Amino acid sequence: MKRIWALRSFAAAATLAMVTAACASPSTHSNAAVTASIELGPRPYYLVADMDDGPLKRALEECARSPRPMKVSDFSIAHRGAPLQFPEHTEESYRAAARMGAGILECDVAFTKDQELVCRHSQCDLHATTNILETGLASQCSTPFSPFDGTNTASARCCTSDITLAQFKTLKGKMDGTNPRATTVQEYLRGTAAFRTDLYSNNGTLLSHKESIALFQELGVKMTPELKTPSVAMPWQGNYTQQDYAHQMIEEYREAGVTPDRVFPQSFLLDDVHYWINHEGAYGKQAVFLDGRDSQGLDPENPGTWQPDMDTLRGYGVNIIAPPLWMLVTTDSDNRIVPSAYAKAASAAGLDIIAWSLERSGPLADGGGWYFQSVTPAINNDGDTYTLLDVLARQIGVIGVFSDWPATTSFYANCLQQDNHASK
Repeated sequence: MKRIWALRSFAAAATLAMVTAACASPSTHSNAAVTASIELGPRPYYLVADMDDGPLKRALEECARSPRPMKVSDFSIAHRGAPLQFPEHTEESYRAAARMGAGILECDVAFTKDQELVCRHSQCDLHATTNILETGLASQCSTPFSPFDGTNTASARCCTSDITLAQFKTLKGKMDGTNPRATTVQEYLRGTAAFRTDLYSNNGTLLSHKESIALFQELGVKMTPELKTPSVAMPWQGNYTQQDYAHQMIEEYREAGVTPDRVFPQSFLLDDVHYWINHEGAYGKQAVFLDGRDSQGLDPENPGTWQPDMDTLRGYGVNIIAPPLWMLVTTDSDNRIVPSAYAKAASAAGLDIIAWSLERSGPLADGGGWYFQSVTPAINNDGDTYTLLDVLARQIGVIGVFSDWPATTSFYANCLQQDNHASK
C-alpha cells in the first residue's frame, strides 16, 4: 500500500509540473529552461504501476521514488514530436517532446510546389494533418474532398507539392486522422483516434525544415530528419531530382551551422542513404536506413528474405539500421519477449539499431496491434510497454527508441540506461 501511495504522490507532483509548463507561452521556453526542467508527467508512473510484478517493475518503482531530477536522453527520440496528444510536426509538439526529455527530435521532410522543405510525415497528408480543406487552398488540392455516399468512403488528397511554402505557413496543424463516413468537410476532419486527444489541436504551428532546425538548436537537442519518399514523379517539375532533394536537406544543416555529429539523416530508400554516405561527408556517417522491407516479404526469422543482408549493408557503409519494433523481437516457448534473429544478426554485423515506435498502439490489452505483432501472446496490459523496452535496451542494445510520448522512453533511460545514453 505504501508503494502505491508513493507512486500516486509522485505522479500527482509530476502532473502539476506538466500542467504548469503547458500553461507557459511557447515563445518563453528558453533552451536553459527546457534542459533544466524535464517534466515527465504521470504516464511513465501509470505504466510502471500496471506492470506485472518482477525485478524490472521493482527497479522502475525504486527509480520512481528517487528524488533525483530527470535528464535529457539521446535514447529518447521524439517521433514527430509528441503526437499522442499534440499535432505532429508542429512547434507545440516539438516543445512538449523536449520538455519530456527527448534528446533527439524528428522532422519528416517533404517539399513544396516551389521546392522548399517542410516538416510533414507524408508529402500528401495535408488533408489529414492540417485544416487545409477548411481554407481557400482546398481548391489547389490534388484531389478535392469527396463525401461518403453510402458506398464509397469520404476522401481527399492534399500535398505539400500542391502549394507554396508561403501558403503552407498559413495552415494550422491538427491531430492526424480523417472520418471515412463523413458527409461534410467538418465531419471529415474529425477523425482523431480515441486514445489520442484534440485538446491541443486548435492552433498547431507548422514549420519549414529550416524553422525546425532553428527551433531544435534553441531547445539544445539533436536532429533526425527523414527524407520522405516522394508521392509525385521525380524529377519534380522536370528539374528537381531525388539527389537534389537529398542534398538540399543536408545543405540546410550546413547553412545553419549544425555539426554532423548532431544530425541523423534517415530514409526508407537505400539509395538516399548511399548518396549521403558517398557525397555528404561526415553527415553520411550517421545516416539511418529505415528498414521497411517487411512490405516486400522480409521475415525477421528468415535470413534468406533479407536482401541485402546485414553484412552487405555494413559493407555499403551503413552504420545504423532502424526497423519497426516488432521486427526486433519474438517470443520463446514460455511466451517471454526475446530478441529476433534479425536483431541478433544486425548486432553481429556491427550495426547500431534504432527502433520505432512506442505509444502508437493505444491500450495494449488486445495485444498491441501492428507494432507488437510479433509478440502478441506476451502483451496484455499497458505495463508491457516497459517489458518490451527493456528487451530492446538491455538484450538487443538499441541506441535509441522513437516514441509518440517521449516521457515513456526518457523515464526508462534515466532509470536504467543513464550511464550509457543520458546527456550530461
